[in-house]
Amino acid sequence: MPVVRRTQCPVARAQEIVGDRWTVLVLRELFMGNQRFEEVQAQTQATPQMLAARLKKLEADGLIERRPYSERPLRHEYFLTEMGLAFYPVLLALRAWGETWFKSKEEEVAIHYTHIPCGEDPGLGPACQSCGAVMRRNELVPRLSDAFAEERKNKRAIFKAVRA
Repeated sequence: MPVVRRTQCPVARAQEIVGDRWTVLVLRELFMGNQRFEEVQAQTQATPQMLAARLKKLEADGLIERRPYSERPLRHEYFLTEMGLAFYPVLLALRAWGETWFKSKEEEVAIHYTHIPCGEDPGLGPACQSCGAVMRRNELVPRLSDAFAEERKNKRAIFKAVRA
């Protein structure tokens, strides 16, 4: 359960938990299906210490839970809780804002989605531009733009090369 905060302001309370770049990037990676420490580290480019601290804080605040996948050595995977999953509309809003205000007209949208219930491109959300339904992560099939897929591939390659 999250710690009781000193302010009544819900924005300030939420910002205390997810108000830094690294935490939002960690959540982005968990939503993209990367659940292992090394996968998240490769894509966020966070130091091991920084990532470990963010994961511990997210777990303490109730947004994620860790589950062991290896006993020797002990290794964990990280999964979004109900509270963590509820952050998805915020991530969609950040995506829409970033796509709208911080990209040139020549740049392609980084992630295209297909909305499973209607089979159409839902746009930037939070509601599907085709059918009007609220966009839920489990109802979206992502397709990365070539440029974004290449960027992520390069980050993985650099991470592996540095660790070798």
